[in-house]
Amino acid sequence: MVVSTSVNATGKLMSYALLESISSLEPSLSLWIIRNNSTAKRDMLARLVGMLLSSSGSIPADRKGRQQKTLKDGAKCGRKHRDCWDVNRCIMGHWDRTQNAPLPPSHKPQRQNGKRYGAPGVEFMGLHEENNTVMQIHFIPGQCQLVTLLDDNSLHLWSLKQHSGASELQEEQRFTLRGPPGSPPSATQITVVLPHSSREVLYLGTESGNVFVVELPSFRLLEDRTITSEAVLQRVPEDYRNRRSFELVEALREHPRNPDQILIGYSRGLIVLWDVHNKRVSHHFLGSQQLENLFWQKDGRQIVSCHYDGSYAQWPVSNDNRQPEPLESKVPYGGMPRASYGDRHSISVIHGSQQTAFDFTSRVIDFFVICNADPAAEFDDPSAMVVLAEEELVVIDLKSAGWPAVHPPYLASLHCSAITCSHHVSNIPLKLWERVISAGSKQNSHYSNMVRQLHEDGTVRFWDASGVCLRLLYKLSTVRVFLTDADPNDNMNPLGEDEWPPLRKVGSFDPYSDDPRLGIQKIYLCKYSGYLTVAGTAGQILVMELNDEESEHVVDHAEADLLQDQEGYKWKGHERLKARDEPVRFEPGFQPFVLVQCQPPAVVTSLALHSEWKLVAFGTSHGFGLFDHQQKRLVFVKCTLHPSDQLALEGPLSRVKSLKKSLRQSFRRIRRSRVSSRKRRAGGGITGEVQEANSRFDQDALQEMELAPIQRKIEARSAEDSFTGFVRTLYFADTFLRDSSRHCPSLWAGTNGGTVYAFCLRVPPAERRMDEPVKAEQAKEIQLMHRAPVVGILVLDGHGTPLPEPLEVAHDLSKSPDMQGSHQLLVVSEEQFKVFTLPKVSSKLKFKLTALEGCRVRKVTVANFGSCKTDDYSENDLAILTNLGDIQIISLPFLKLQIRYPCIRKEDVSGIASCVFTKYGQGFYLISPSEFERFSLSTKWLVEPRCVVDTPEITGNNYLHNKAGMEKATRKSRESGRSSGDPGEDDERKSGRLMEHALLNDESE
Repeated sequence: MVVSTSVNATGKLMSYALLESISSLEPSLSLWIIRNNSTAKRDMLARLVGMLLSSSGSIPADRKGRQQKTLKDGAKCGRKHRDCWDVNRCIMGHWDRTQNAPLPPSHKPQRQNGKRYGAPGVEFMGLHEENNTVMQIHFIPGQCQLVTLLDDNSLHLWSLKQHSGASELQEEQRFTLRGPPGSPPSATQITVVLPHSSREVLYLGTESGNVFVVELPSFRLLEDRTITSEAVLQRVPEDYRNRRSFELVEALREHPRNPDQILIGYSRGLIVLWDVHNKRVSHHFLGSQQLENLFWQKDGRQIVSCHYDGSYAQWPVSNDNRQPEPLESKVPYGGMPRASYGDRHSISVIHGSQQTAFDFTSRVIDFFVICNADPAAEFDDPSAMVVLAEEELVVIDLKSAGWPAVHPPYLASLHCSAITCSHHVSNIPLKLWERVISAGSKQNSHYSNMVRQLHEDGTVRFWDASGVCLRLLYKLSTVRVFLTDADPNDNMNPLGEDEWPPLRKVGSFDPYSDDPRLGIQKIYLCKYSGYLTVAGTAGQILVMELNDEESEHVVDHAEADLLQDQEGYKWKGHERLKARDEPVRFEPGFQPFVLVQCQPPAVVTSLALHSEWKLVAFGTSHGFGLFDHQQKRLVFVKCTLHPSDQLALEGPLSRVKSLKKSLRQSFRRIRRSRVSSRKRRAGGGITGEVQEANSRFDQDALQEMELAPIQRKIEARSAEDSFTGFVRTLYFADTFLRDSSRHCPSLWAGTNGGTVYAFCLRVPPAERRMDEPVKAEQAKEIQLMHRAPVVGILVLDGHGTPLPEPLEVAHDLSKSPDMQGSHQLLVVSEEQFKVFTLPKVSSKLKFKLTALEGCRVRKVTVANFGSCKTDDYSENDLAILTNLGDIQIISLPFLKLQIRYPCIRKEDVSGIASCVFTKYGQGFYLISPSEFERFSLSTKWLVEPRCVVDTPEITGNNYLHNKAGMEKATRKSRESGRSSGDPGEDDERKSGRLMEHALLNDESE
């Protein structure tokens, strides 16, 4: 796509596009983003985030939290529990990628989801009943209405309506333009839609060259106002009359000063100015190249046409009937010539002798220029250019020297590099919050809860997740620690000295990773001490500390050999990353001070940090280890490889079983089947007494089965079924491991083969911490009989409450655990939940999830659920996500299923894998590579948009009846809580705390 902006001799800025349409919009007008999603069951029309505008300016909006969607529950619970649990969804509309839809030769790209962004937190959404792609979206000026065009040639009128104290986007009318009987479909196939400033009609350009007019809001076709190609032919020269056809209508533009004149552009190059009042052509302009778009100069004295070959022309609009010639025609700019730069996605900006081609890493969809001038001013006074690319939104400052890019306060690209992991931390202490904000501001990020995203290029991005929209706080890069092919000091926006016009790379989206080994897989942040640990694809673990000043130092190295020199094992995967030996300069923020390198350099699959003990635990597919980051020494390593785990040495990308192993398993199954069949034949001659006894036993068993739930038969997995040594979870706990009289620090590890390892730790007191080493000794080893992967480990105190986080009690943010009664160990596998007593490790109770529900655990966490009715009641429960996409809440410590909600489609494997829970019963998962959906299981903690816009009264002729009412609106602060038709419920839920105000001081809860 070739798009450009240029300035004529008088300094007037004009914008045009050679393949895509552009919008000449008011300075405060927000941007639509439309997404094609062919797999969606229904077509999402629009999620409007922003300030809806009248012709005179913006409309303020109320914003507060409300219930957006409640999912049907599959289990019953008591009233007290219903006050704690409910499922609500809210899409974190941070960046919605425009999919790679095919671009027809003369149509706009197909798009399905539509969004509009403006002020953060304002959002509206509507859904078409038809499963069709949204092609175009247009606002009706000043009416809080919009019109959508679908790919089935249907038009839909939408309006903002007040409902239950909030504004909702509702469909008012629908209309399909149809031709006379026997006419081809192309005769009425709509290509261009122009809402007239009178707010009474729509002009519809078609493939046949005719322009139809429909009345609003009734969508009544005004046949007497149709602009036919025959009527246009009467005023064009003979050489144009003899042509086969005009082809389709490519552009429709209303005169900026005279609404009775409509500029019509045809794809073959003909441009006519139609007089609506006199129903005739007043001017015509003969272009020699295929037309792509048209644009009016602000005073209506000139028009600009842009063409397929990269040229553009400026045409005068005179008061006489002389045949105009173009004032200026330039080739090839336009933009970048397709012949030489067909692989580039660029926008050229020209101002006098200054010219720059902004080079984007994804396809340019559209752009518009923000102007600050008064509507009556002679010139536009452009201040910025907003570019919508396929993968990001970029703003260029046209006022500053060099036209730099502006960092957006939101709508930054979530997936500028592929997201590999996400992590959420609730209730960030205010001191840490301010330090992260300060570090981010020094990175030119002008931007309480945080979501941290880990990316394939070795970066960690910190996002403010307290509101409806995610806001970028801080970016951390780990590339500087390692020697890679890419120099982190390279300028990412170099000017091409040998190129003309000079190319300048803009935007943050980078679809390529210089080294996939840099990818971050696990992260752990201690919000009280400021320690951060990240682990990567090549077995690297970095321990960092938050520093407010710039620093230059050498990062210490340590190596952990997880194979422990075992013979017969040879790593066949990627090599380790080479660390720098010289001092490295780090910006203010999180700065690494020690690097632990696992050998073999396999992907780190689990990570745990205990900042009070200054210990880091890490695990891979080969084993796990413990590192003392205060003394910078390795405490121990444990190899968990089974002799059959040969695949663990093939590398992270190998997931195919060997042929030898598959054949061996096949022969074993054949032998088992033969043995079982012989046993059945041998048992055929039993006596009649035994048969009668067995029948009575079966009848008794059937009676008992009526009282017990049906359980599926779950066979125990063999040691050869999977990566049994794959470490899935690590957990620190101060509990009773050796005897019931003394508790001690401990480390627990769970593997893919259903094995749980427990190590007793000896951590020296603080005064001797640097002098004496930390010691570890294996105390327990538990093997689950069903050998299902262990995905979670938890220790409950004497009251059945999970142990608090490290340093949480020291900051008076949690009660001290009960160390008098007996502790319990909860082991969560993919198939079962099992509680053991400590220190004897005897089985106490279990909950068979797979046997009862037929699903497996994919994600599990402990969440605190508070009541929306009263502040003095809350409970800790397990929140689990299954492979079927259901979320289940299970009570602690009795393991009773409380309620079940469908949340994610079971076919959405990536969405299930990306899900992350919060401490207070919320969660996030990716619904696309660039967009999070937020859900809440809690009735108390909700963050959802509740927007109220004062809409004007619309009379029968669709004129603005109460313009003052549109301009007069109040904006309320967002609050967290559900809306309800019953006003009494507002008082009951007013205790719900704002997530965006959930910042904690170090002294108060």
